[in-house]
Amino acid sequence: MPTSFRWRLIAIFAVTFLTTISGAQSVGNSGSITGTVVDTTGAVVPHAAVEIRNPVSGFDQSTTTDAAGKFAFTNVPFNPYHLTVKAEGFSSFIQDVEPRSSVPVNVPITLKVSGSTTQVTVEAEGGDLIENDPTFHTDVDKNLFAKLPLESQSSSVSSLVTLATPGISADSNGLFHGLGDHAENSFSVDGQPITDQQSKVFSNQIPLDSIQSMEVISGAPPAEYGDKTSIVINVTTRSGQGQTTPHGSVTTSYGSFGTSNATLDLGYGGQNWGNFISVSGLNSGRFLDPPEFAVMHDKGNEENLFDRVDYQLTTTDSIHLNFGYTRSWFQTPNTFDTQDATAWNCVVVCNGGLDPNGRVVGPADQRSQIKTFNIAPSWTRLLNSSSVFTLGAFVRRDQYNYYPSGNPFADLGPTNLQRETVGQNRKLTNAGLRSDISYVKGIHNLKVGAVYQQTFLDEQDTLGIVDPTLLPVTFGCPNGNPPPDPCAVLPPYDLTTGGGLYTFNGHTDVKELALYVRDNITKGNWSLNLGLRGDFYNGLTTHKEAEPRVGVAYKIKKTNTVLRVSYARVLETPFNENLVLSSIGCGNEVLNPLLGCTVSGITPFAPGWRNEFHAGIQQAFGRYLVFSGEYIWKYTHNAYDFSILGNTPITFPIEWDRSKIPGYAGRVSVPNYRGFSALAVFSSVAARFFTPQIGGAGAVPAVAVSSSTSTPFRIDHDEKFNMTAHTQYQPWKLGPWFGFNWRYDSGLVAGQTPCFGGNCAQTTTTNGLPGGPPAVALTDSFGIPLTADQEFESGLFCGSQRATPTVALPNPCPLALYGSTLLNVPKPNTENDDKNPPRIAARSLFDIAIGHDNVFHGDKYKVSLQLTAINVTNKYALYNFLSTFSGTHYVTPRSLTAEIGFHF
Repeated sequence: MPTSFRWRLIAIFAVTFLTTISGAQSVGNSGSITGTVVDTTGAVVPHAAVEIRNPVSGFDQSTTTDAAGKFAFTNVPFNPYHLTVKAEGFSSFIQDVEPRSSVPVNVPITLKVSGSTTQVTVEAEGGDLIENDPTFHTDVDKNLFAKLPLESQSSSVSSLVTLATPGISADSNGLFHGLGDHAENSFSVDGQPITDQQSKVFSNQIPLDSIQSMEVISGAPPAEYGDKTSIVINVTTRSGQGQTTPHGSVTTSYGSFGTSNATLDLGYGGQNWGNFISVSGLNSGRFLDPPEFAVMHDKGNEENLFDRVDYQLTTTDSIHLNFGYTRSWFQTPNTFDTQDATAWNCVVVCNGGLDPNGRVVGPADQRSQIKTFNIAPSWTRLLNSSSVFTLGAFVRRDQYNYYPSGNPFADLGPTNLQRETVGQNRKLTNAGLRSDISYVKGIHNLKVGAVYQQTFLDEQDTLGIVDPTLLPVTFGCPNGNPPPDPCAVLPPYDLTTGGGLYTFNGHTDVKELALYVRDNITKGNWSLNLGLRGDFYNGLTTHKEAEPRVGVAYKIKKTNTVLRVSYARVLETPFNENLVLSSIGCGNEVLNPLLGCTVSGITPFAPGWRNEFHAGIQQAFGRYLVFSGEYIWKYTHNAYDFSILGNTPITFPIEWDRSKIPGYAGRVSVPNYRGFSALAVFSSVAARFFTPQIGGAGAVPAVAVSSSTSTPFRIDHDEKFNMTAHTQYQPWKLGPWFGFNWRYDSGLVAGQTPCFGGNCAQTTTTNGLPGGPPAVALTDSFGIPLTADQEFESGLFCGSQRATPTVALPNPCPLALYGSTLLNVPKPNTENDDKNPPRIAARSLFDIAIGHDNVFHGDKYKVSLQLTAINVTNKYALYNFLSTFSGTHYVTPRSLTAEIGFHF
C-alpha cells in the first residue's frame, strides 16, 4: 500500500476526531441499556428494582431507578438479556433486550397497577437459551469463573479459556492451541487488538481479577477481527461507573509449592464517572510447568496493576482509559540432567564437576524477566440515537530478558537440547489507532472501521559454544571446506577454548493497516452477517489481502433450534516474537550452522492466507439444557509454527508450505436449576501440516511446491479429542458451594519418540548383528541417543527394567520388551507421521473447589473462604515430550490452595 495513502487515511481519522467534537456511554466489546420507568398515567416510578440476566453466561446485574424514574446499565457485554422490573404496587414487567453494538439500547417501560404486591420468579425459557447468531462463540461471565478451579495461577486467563471454551488443546506454561493452530489466537480488550502471544514465556497476561466477562469466538471471525483468528477472545473489563458506594475485596491465599497470592480490587464512582483498580502479587515455587514431575529450580513471582477510568463528559461524549503494568520473574526449570550435569556428562564436568577453567560448574541457573506496559485511551461520541463514533489509541510494550547461568558451562545440556549458553534482551512495542462508526437502525447493525498499528521489534541475543565436541565432532573441524565454513567463523565463540560471546542485534518495524465493514442483518427468523476486510501488511515482506466474511443463521422457533453456516477468508500474519532472528539468521555466517540451517541466505516470512468453512447447530432442550456445536474446515497457505532454541524458553517462528485442519467443537450448558449448573466443552481437531519448511531459521528457500511433492505430518498441537466438564452446586443461596472439573485429553502428538519402523527410522537389530532379533534404538529422530533422564521422563521401559534419571535402558531394547507408561508408541511398522504418529498417553485430571461467599452472613461486609484442589488424584502425566516447540513438560502434581477474602 502506498505510504502517502496510508498517512492520508490516518489524517482523515485525526481530522474526524478534531472536528466532530461534540462519545457514547460504552467502549469496545460492551454496550449500554437505559430506560425510564413510568406508570400508565405517565408519572415516573422511582426506586423500582431493575435486573438484567443471561442464564447461559451467568451475567446478572441489578439497579434501582432514580428520582426521575431513570436507570442505566453500562459496560454490558454483547448478548441477549432478560430485563425484569419490579415495584411495589405494580405488576412485574419482563422484556428481552439485546445490545449488539456500542449504540445504547433504550427501553421505555410502563408498569401497570396491581391490586397487591406481586412476587415473580423469572425462569429461563428454551428460546432464551439460544442466540440467532451465525458466529459460534462462548460467553463466560465473572459469576462463573470466580468459582472455577483454575490449574495455573500465573496464567489464569489461559486456564480459563482452556477449561471453559471448546476447541482448545491444553499445553504447558499457559499455552493453548486454538482449533489446531499454534497460538493463532488474539485478544480484544475493550476494543484494543492484541495479537501477540500471551503465554507466560512470551508476555504477561491481563489479570483475571480485572475481567468482567469474555466472549470467545471459535467460529468464522466477523470482519472486525484479523491477524490471528483461530480463537478470538473478546474481553470486557470491570468498571466502577455507577458504584456510588465503593465496592471491592481483599483476598489472600496460600498453597502447595509455597504458592502465595494477594489481591486488592476496588470499584467506585458516580453516575457519570468511575474507576476500577486491581493490584495483585504472586509468589510460587512452581511458576512454570517443569520437565520433571519433581520440581527443581522453578521459583517465580509476578506483580500486576490494572486501572480502568470512565468519564462521561456530556450526554453524548465519554472517555475511557485502560492502564496496566505487570512484571514477572521466573527461573527456567531444571531437569535431573541440568540439575546435576556430572550424572550424564563427562566431557566437561568430570574431575569433581569442574569446567575447563577449573571452576565448579554446579546446576543450571537460567532465569527470565518480563515487563509489560499497556495504556489504551478511547473516546466515544453519540452522533444520534442510531449511531456512535469511537476513536481509540493504544501502546503496549513487552520487554523480555533471558539470563544465562552465572557459569556458562552450566547451560550445557544433552546434545539434543542445548550446546550453547544463550542470553536475550528483546523488546516488542505495539502502538496504533483504531476508529469505527456503529449504526443500528431497523434490521441493520452496521459497523465501519479501521485499525492502524506499528510494531517495533528489537532483538539482542548473546551466545557462546559450551560443548567442546561441537566443532571437532559435529563439524569435523578443521575440515578445510570452502566458505562459508563453520570451522572458520565459530572458533572465536567457542568458550571451551577461551573464546568469547557472539552478539546478534536485530531490528525492524512492522506496519499494518486494516479496513473493514460489517453488517448484521436480522429479518424474521433469519440472521445474516456480511463483511469485507482489507489487510495491508508491511514487515520484512509485504502482502495485502481482501477478505470476504459471510454467515447465515436461521432460527426454528417451534423447536428452539438455530442452524448456521459461515465462511471467512483471513490473512495470517507472522509471529512477531524473534521474527528478525528467524528471518535473517540463516544469512548470518555465525548463526547459520548453530541454527541448523540447510542453506545460506535470508528466509523471510510471507503472510499466510486461509479459507475456512463452518457449519453448526444450536439446540435448546426445555429450559435447562442447551447444546451448540460446529464443524470446521480450515485450509491455509503458509502455515506457522515455532521451534525452540536449546533448553530455553527462547523460540522462533517457522513456516510450512500449507496446512489442512478439519475438526469439530461443541458446548453443552445447564443454566442454574435449584443451585445446580453445569458446562461441558469438547473438540477434536486434526492439524495436518505439509512440508517443506519455507520460512524461518533452518528453512529452505520458498519455492513453488506441488501437492505431490509435499509430505503431510501431524504437528505437535494435533489432538484427537479433549473435553472439560464443570459442575457447580450451591444448595441454598446464602450457603456454601461446590465446584468440580474433569478434564480429559487424548494426548498431543509427541516429539522425539523412539519407535520401530514406519517414518521414525529407529529400527535396528540387537547388537547390530544381521539376522538378530528386532530392537528399538533409543534415539531421537536425528539418531542422537536419549540420556537416561530423557528415557525416564518419557516413561520408557525395557522388559522389567525402567529408566531412572541416572540409569539408562539397554540400547537397543528388544522390540518385544519395549514400551512406555507415558507415551502411546505405535505398534511395530505402523508409525506414520500423518496417519499414526506417536502421542502423549491419554489423561484425566480432576479438580475440586469448595467455598462460602459469606461465612458470617454479613450484609455490608462479607468474608469468603475457598479451598481448591488441583489434580486431586495426583495423576502422573505429560503435556509433551521433546516437542519441537516446547520441549518436555509435566502436568501439575496435586496442589492445594486455601483462600480467604474480605468483601465490602
